Amino acid sequence: MCLGLWITMNILSRFFTPSLRRPLGLAATAATAALLTGCYVVPVQPHQHTVHVPVPATPPAPLTFTARLYPSNEAAAAYGVVLAVVTNDLNGRGHFSTNIAGEAFSGEATRAAGSSRDGVANGAGQRGSYINCRYTMNSATLGTGSCRVSTGATFTMHVGS
Repeated sequence: MCLGLWITMNILSRFFTPSLRRPLGLAATAATAALLTGCYVVPVQPHQHTVHVPVPATPPAPLTFTARLYPSNEAAAAYGVVLAVVTNDLNGRGHFSTNIAGEAFSGEATRAAGSSRDGVANGAGQRGSYINCRYTMNSATLGTGSCRVSTGATFTMHVGS
């Protein structure tokens, strides 16, 4: 029951006799209805500004894979097959590391200017030696190449598995 109608009926029941309540109640109900027909409820909501903050794109995760260096001359035969680890940051650059005869080599691998496939990897050893590799990639993780150590040892290289 509407609050205005309840108040009107409560007043009528207290101050008027039962014979007057009905006609006055109908009149009060009609008057309340007439007053309320011009009213309507409007929901009030504050104006909200939505701010769209662009989310920066997540750079692709680097790929880490192995390279196998196979001896290709007499100087390298003493070392046997050597494993190297290559981390490709997918931006034309990566990190290269290997261990040959107890000497740890680490350095960078970069793509040649103007090429998405050909590159060079160089590493320095902790005892003063260095390694230089040239490679060609067939995909982001597969390729071939050759390496030369400052001691004169040479290797053919297979990148990936």
